[in-house]
Amino acid sequence: MSNVRTEPWVFWENPIPAIRKKDESKGRKVFQDQVKELEAELDDFSPEVRKSALEKLTALEIPPGDPVDNVNLHTHTFFSYNAYNWSPSRFAWESRKAGLYAAGIIDFDGVDGVTEFLMASEALSLRATAGIEIRGFLKEFADFEIDSPGEPGVHYMAGAGFVKMPRKGTPEEAYLQFLKRKSETRSRDMVDRINAAVPDIAIDFDDVLRTRTPGGYATERHFVSAYIAKIKERFSAPGQAPAYLSGLLAIPGDAASALWGNLPSLEEKIRGKLMKRGGYGYVQPGPETFPPVGEVYAWVKACGAVPMDSWLDGTSAGESRARELLECNRSLGARALNVIPDRNWNVKDPADRQRKLENLKKIIELAGEFHMPIHIGTEGNKIGLPFVDDLGGADLNPYKSVFVSGARVLIGHAVLARFADFSYAGDRADAEFAADTKARNRFFEAAGELPPVNAPVGAELREMGPDKALEIVRESAKRGKWTGLRSSL
Repeated sequence: MSNVRTEPWVFWENPIPAIRKKDESKGRKVFQDQVKELEAELDDFSPEVRKSALEKLTALEIPPGDPVDNVNLHTHTFFSYNAYNWSPSRFAWESRKAGLYAAGIIDFDGVDGVTEFLMASEALSLRATAGIEIRGFLKEFADFEIDSPGEPGVHYMAGAGFVKMPRKGTPEEAYLQFLKRKSETRSRDMVDRINAAVPDIAIDFDDVLRTRTPGGYATERHFVSAYIAKIKERFSAPGQAPAYLSGLLAIPGDAASALWGNLPSLEEKIRGKLMKRGGYGYVQPGPETFPPVGEVYAWVKACGAVPMDSWLDGTSAGESRARELLECNRSLGARALNVIPDRNWNVKDPADRQRKLENLKKIIELAGEFHMPIHIGTEGNKIGLPFVDDLGGADLNPYKSVFVSGARVLIGHAVLARFADFSYAGDRADAEFAADTKARNRFFEAAGELPPVNAPVGAELREMGPDKALEIVRESAKRGKWTGLRSSL
């Protein structure tokens, strides 16, 4: 894997050529091997390699998967942490293979993958959005645990529909760098404390940044994998690693041996022992640890994206005050709501599952009352998580239309913000729709329901400029199909 550090958002500004030359000269097995090889190259750290691989895959004219009306707008990429090391291009490709109605990426504390994902999705004719996830401090709930266990006041929040990197030298770019520095300082201090407590498996923080991430940003899960790798390296003789693990986690030897062979459980146990509350690297956060929630919402809006509140499962003291919490975030600037449905129904204990489903119903009804689009996904940052939610299943089917509608609104925002400089949460939309949120949602949803922007349509919309593009999207949204373009879909 290459470790070239070309700025990906610059490299991906140019569209992928619309190559359409099918190669039928190779046998089926050779063809399948070629596809697998190219798919692996989609995850290379070099943006040049990824883009070349996607061009070649596009040239093979592989048909997309059968269309489904499922959406996944919240998957992390290797720019923060993906359990399978998927790049933005790889997730776009996999979403096309699965026939998803719409797809989106979300990365922690950065938007490095935004341009790549949007351009890859354009090449693949995929409805797309991209965003960021951040932890902030909500002073109004400083005494309540919200959605970060054991950490009162700490709140997950997000921004949907970023369509470009903040320009160099702008306040928005400076604040993004501030967020990254703050995150790196927290992580570096955490690793220093862990290394001091377990020197036998100490890791090199900067080496993790160089070798495990393409953009120099690492999450707790990167460090977990680095510590596990260090255990394998330091205790390589048969039986040594489980024996070390038995002492580290204070568990019997047979339990340690079983855990050593179960990577997902091993990662969670190591993370808990080293990084979570009570762990060697943990320090209780306070108001100074994370940026203020309202400040982050304002930054997301200034970037032309949609500020989003987040919901876990309604079981914490803060989330039990669902209306108050949602109204507070709305007053600070939240315009949409991010939910991970899998956490609310895929629960072993029947009583716990029922309680979380009731809480999910409540928050969906509240979001509907406030006309807030709901943004869903499965994260992809842990082995075993589903690729996409089963919206046809008994537990989520009652909300399928709500989730798909929310996806359309946010996809519509991404199209309008990207080509017409018209953001769902922006001043121009506020001036047009004022307090009529239902009308705003109808307009953006109609734009998001249009056929996906493909390479010819994207090129034509860029060529005509924002004002004309806005006219075209307006008229097309009224008719339910692209109109006024030379390109045909």
